[in-house]
Amino acid sequence: MATKDAPPRWDRKMQQRLARGEAAALGEFYDRFASLVHGLAHTVLGDERAADTLTREVFAHVWEHPDSYDPKQGPLRSWVATLTHRLAVQRLRATETAALEQGGGAGTAEELERKVRHASVAARADYIVQAMPAPLRAALELAYFQRRDYRQAATDLGVTEDEARRRLRLGLQLLATAHDADDPPRYGGAA
Repeated sequence: MATKDAPPRWDRKMQQRLARGEAAALGEFYDRFASLVHGLAHTVLGDERAADTLTREVFAHVWEHPDSYDPKQGPLRSWVATLTHRLAVQRLRATETAALEQGGGAGTAEELERKVRHASVAARADYIVQAMPAPLRAALELAYFQRRDYRQAATDLGVTEDEARRRLRLGLQLLATAHDADDPPRYGGAA
């Protein structure tokens, strides 16, 4: 029986293939995580071109430093999300600080940090929604995007009202964690 801490087999094999320099592995890695990386980058940076650039940088980093991922520390998905978040926040701080120094940016250093925190929470919420189990995500989507109450969601999902309430409650509890921390969850305990 596999231990609870054992990383998924795909993650281990992908890390090994990337470390061997298999170009096909990078293609598979990109296909699996490009939308996650680009979405998180866009959420933090708020700019399509900057998100495109950062996405390329993240995948270049993965290609150049595949051993920086340690399967024992958690899933590849979490690692690449943490890497993307860290690089996006660095880019946001650098561009906003440069704008402040040149007088082109409105605001103060405190406002910049507030903007960074807001972008971090938004990116974390996006990641949580993408990573949550499909039944919870479906219940939240019905409630918030289609304005269904738990009774209507239960009917639409084909579950009991108690199950619909449970899914909504769990989904909201997961989303609430986006606001609970100033920083995103850390891969392996460090950014």
